[in-house]
Amino acid sequence: MSHTETPDQGCRNLRWALALFDGLVRGGVRRVVLSPGSRSTPLVMAAQRQPLVELTPILDERSAAFFALGLAQASARPVALVCTSGSALAHWFPAVIEASESGVPLILLSADRPPELRGWGANQTIDQTRLFGGFTRECHDPGPAEEDPDALKAIRALGLRAALVSLGPRPGPVHLNLPFREPLVPGPSCTAEPLGPLGGPESAPDHGYGAPASATDQVRSFDTPQWLRGLRSLLGGRGIICCGPMRPSEASAEAIFACAERLDAPVLADPLSGLRFRPAPGARITRYDSLLRNPAAAAALRPDWVIRFGGTPVSKMLSGWLEGIPSILVDPAERWTDPTHDVVARITADPTAFYRLVEVDGIGGQGDRSSGRTWIGRWSAAERTLDRLARAFLEQSPWCEGHLIADLLERLPAGDGLFCANSLPIRQLDTWSGQSEKPLRVFGQRGASGIDGQSSTLAGLNAGRAEPTRGVAGLLGDLSFIHDLSGLLLMERLDRPCIVLNNGGGRIFDTLPQRGMAGFEPLWRTPQRVQPDALARAFGLAHRSVDDASGFAQAWAEAIDAGMRAEPAGLIEVRLDAELSLHTHRAFWNGVREQSIIESE
Repeated sequence: MSHTETPDQGCRNLRWALALFDGLVRGGVRRVVLSPGSRSTPLVMAAQRQPLVELTPILDERSAAFFALGLAQASARPVALVCTSGSALAHWFPAVIEASESGVPLILLSADRPPELRGWGANQTIDQTRLFGGFTRECHDPGPAEEDPDALKAIRALGLRAALVSLGPRPGPVHLNLPFREPLVPGPSCTAEPLGPLGGPESAPDHGYGAPASATDQVRSFDTPQWLRGLRSLLGGRGIICCGPMRPSEASAEAIFACAERLDAPVLADPLSGLRFRPAPGARITRYDSLLRNPAAAAALRPDWVIRFGGTPVSKMLSGWLEGIPSILVDPAERWTDPTHDVVARITADPTAFYRLVEVDGIGGQGDRSSGRTWIGRWSAAERTLDRLARAFLEQSPWCEGHLIADLLERLPAGDGLFCANSLPIRQLDTWSGQSEKPLRVFGQRGASGIDGQSSTLAGLNAGRAEPTRGVAGLLGDLSFIHDLSGLLLMERLDRPCIVLNNGGGRIFDTLPQRGMAGFEPLWRTPQRVQPDALARAFGLAHRSVDDASGFAQAWAEAIDAGMRAEPAGLIEVRLDAELSLHTHRAFWNGVREQSIIESE
């Protein structure tokens, strides 16, 4: 193994993780229990390369932690737990408490986002440091991976220390919170291997890399009298209004569209923004995830500024495209939703107050427009083109999630809700839903973007609804459905069906760099032997299995009819050919990429 500093971040992550596992193994760790995730990839790959380590993948972090507890009790050795970032490690807490009180040695290895993303509204990022409070013997957050000799020596020593402390005079859990920068998968030239039992790495030159300055270093937080003087200079040229996950009031929604009209700025509406499915008096754009896959369109429609409402959008394509564009963040809760660090002004106000002040000061308006309606018109034309392309594509393609989502949104009664799980379902909803004047409420859990607790949340949404006649249907993946078995006990109360997309595991990883890696099927995709029909029988729920449009139409009618009779609506399992679905989605995006969408000015 070469110990020269490498520009391959994925390889650097792996070498650092290998050094950590060298220390853990030296301290007695022989079993690693992991739950699938992306951010934890360097840890999983490092454990794979340790010949003395046996890996056990378990989908549910809570179940994984108690499984590890039993392993440690039986073997009298420390057992390591591995999970991804966000809410995942919170599911360890009950087992961590038991391990602390019982004196059982556990090593808690939680992957994390790097420090520059914490506290900025980045996806799947929470404060993970010292999450378990006094129930751990020690907690360490050593910072991002490095591969100079001192760093590898230090992380190897930390692994040994964690194992020995967990076995010490007061045995119990030790928490190592480990941030990793992307890319997480090393390049093909990476030759990282375990360091072995002797010595340390040879010296490596210090390149002294420095981090670039963030745009947030020059953020302006305007007090009310100063807002408009500063904003007038920021809002020159062409802009867009980006609305992420939020629950706007009727007045706030109207204010956002009024602001868009005044500033000649289209509204890019996330599926969880509360703005996709309702009357819209202005230019509402919902097909942007597909649109921005067309290089010519992405370049032609790039704005000079962005006004942001709500959380970080679901679309990674949109977030990447927005990077580098000066952003004005409007949020009454003073949150920093700025994962790309491009906010140049943060304004503490709700949309109604923001629009009122902009209007009073005369910002925008017809007098400020030099381009007529060309800019907002180009966006609207592109939206119509993408809408036609999507509909035409679905008409000639095999039945897939796109058809299902379009059919489901058409069948939902006005005023009803849809709860959409994370991972693939919310992304597919983003791609295929389009927009509608019919008012619908769309819910999701994008705060930490976990797949946990989805069935229970669906039940709570229905139990807490203000209008008894307005229900909430569910759209879950098979893993998120299985992940929350306790929630199935609550589904007997639902009068709207829970739709389960059964595509054989975590198919989101089929679209990520982990696809094709050694151990991909059991360690990332994690298909489950237990199927929804068996679980439905076990929990006394009606189950309907479909694999085409006519089957879904019949199952939906039966489920709604059961709900009208005050019977549980039950499950609709949609069986999907995952490879065909992946091919279909890629065919659509490739087709969009090759189309001529934007006319020259």
